[in-house]
Amino acid sequence: MPTEPFRVAAAVYGILRDRGRVLLIRRATTGYRDGQLSLPAGHLDGGEDAVTGLVRELREELGIAAEPHSCRLALLMHSAPERSDDNEYFHLFFEVDRWTGEPFIAEPGKCSELLWVTASALPPDIADYVAAALAAIGRGESLLLRGW
Repeated sequence: MPTEPFRVAAAVYGILRDRGRVLLIRRATTGYRDGQLSLPAGHLDGGEDAVTGLVRELREELGIAAEPHSCRLALLMHSAPERSDDNEYFHLFFEVDRWTGEPFIAEPGKCSELLWVTASALPPDIADYVAAALAAIGRGESLLLRGW
């Protein structure tokens, strides 16, 4: 029996750093990992490249204007489906070196808290795959396979 071709489900994540800290958001009322800490992130829209999608998501979630040329791909995570009705994913984690504006909760219906945390001491309630991605980036890895 032939297998189905892989159809990309892609999400982009922004890693904003300041004085050894990284900015996390607390997910809320989205139906996915609510209550857990994560990075600002979102799905790509059709016809949208990864950097444009990241810049859009950072504007929508944090009210900041990221400079596209300052968004550097740090890690590609290819994850297996978490549930039987889920997709496999490409998660693209970007270091964002420059932005304009002070981050704030611009989507209070999806986020209940912004938190700057020490990058070397992540809180225990961070989403496991985000913690794994940040650890891989810290080790200098550029590809992480998860759940296979």
